[in-house]
Amino acid sequence: MTDYPKTSRLMQRGTDFLGCESAILCGAMSWVSERNLVSAISNAGGFGVIACGAMTPELLDAEIAATKAMTDRPFGVNLITMHPQLFDLIEVCSRHAVGHVVLAGGIPPKGSVEAIKGGDSPARVICFAPTLALAKKLLRSGADALVIEGMEAGGHIGPVSTSVLAQEILPALAEDHLIFVAGGIGKGQAIAGYLEMGAAGVQLGTRFACATESIAHPDFKKAFFRASARDAIASVQVDPRLPVIPVRALRNKGTETFTAKQIEVAGRLDRGEVEMGEAQLQIEHYWAGALRRAVIDGDVEGGSLMAGQSVGMVREEEPVAQIVATLMAECEEALGRR
Repeated sequence: MTDYPKTSRLMQRGTDFLGCESAILCGAMSWVSERNLVSAISNAGGFGVIACGAMTPELLDAEIAATKAMTDRPFGVNLITMHPQLFDLIEVCSRHAVGHVVLAGGIPPKGSVEAIKGGDSPARVICFAPTLALAKKLLRSGADALVIEGMEAGGHIGPVSTSVLAQEILPALAEDHLIFVAGGIGKGQAIAGYLEMGAAGVQLGTRFACATESIAHPDFKKAFFRASARDAIASVQVDPRLPVIPVRALRNKGTETFTAKQIEVAGRLDRGEVEMGEAQLQIEHYWAGALRRAVIDGDVEGGSLMAGQSVGMVREEEPVAQIVATLMAECEEALGRR
C-alpha cells in the first residue's frame, strides 16, 4: 500500500479502532452495501459496512457469512434501531464475531448497547449523533464512537450541514472520543480538513455507490454520472402529523410520487381508515420499495435514487481500490500544503 504519512498519522486513532489501514467507512446503503461492495472496501484498506436494513436474522446471517468468505479484513454491520427483531440481529452479529455494530435510525432502545458489548463475542458500538447534546448522551450510554452526518448526505438526513456539525461537535468531543464525519464528502481535500479538526476518520456513501464492485443497476449508476449537486434534493413533509424524516435523492417522478403518497396517507388518516402508527409505517415502506426498484431493477424514473450532494463529483465507474487510493492521495497532498 502506498505510504501516506501525514494522513495516516491523523487517522491513527480511527484505524486502530476499526482495525483497517484507512479510516474511511462506507455508509450503509440499503441494497448497495452488500457482500460485494463491503468486501471490496475492506480489501482496499477501508472499512466496509453491511446495510442490514429490513433483513431478517436469517438473511443477515447469510450476508455476513458470504462477506467473510470474500474478505479476511474487518467489516461492520449497520442495524436499524426500530427493527422489530433488533436483538435477534444483534445475536447474529455476535455469533459471527462481528467486531463493530453501527446503530442507526434513532436512539438505541434500552439494553441494545449492552447486548452488543456483552456476550461471548463483544463488539464495539458506533452511533449517529445529529446534535452535541445527543452526542454526549450516546457516549455516556456506552457508544464507543460516533458518526456525525450532515444534511448533504444521501438517504435519510437531519437538518444541519456537515460543516456546522463538525465545528460544533469536534472541538468539544474529538480530543477524548472517536468522531467520524459524514455527509457531502467526495474529495480527499475535505477529508484533510476534518482530520485536522480532530476527526478520527470519515464516512462516504455516494462516492462508493457507483464503484465497479457495486451491484447497483447500470441505469442507476448512469443517473449518478449525469447528476449535479443541485439535483440531489430533500423530500418535503406534506402533513406535520406524519413525522417523515427527509430523504435526499435525485429529482425524478418518484420524488413527485412520494409527495402524492403522503397526501394519500394523510387523507386515509383523516377518514379514520388507518391509525397513526400504520400511517407512518406506510411511508417508510414506500421508501424501502422505491429504493429497491431503482438500485436493483433500474427504475430510475419511478424508483428512489438516494444520493448525497457529492453526487456531482461522481463521474465514472471506478474500482473501490482506486477510489480509496485517490481519496488518500488527495488528502495527503492537501495536508502537505498546510
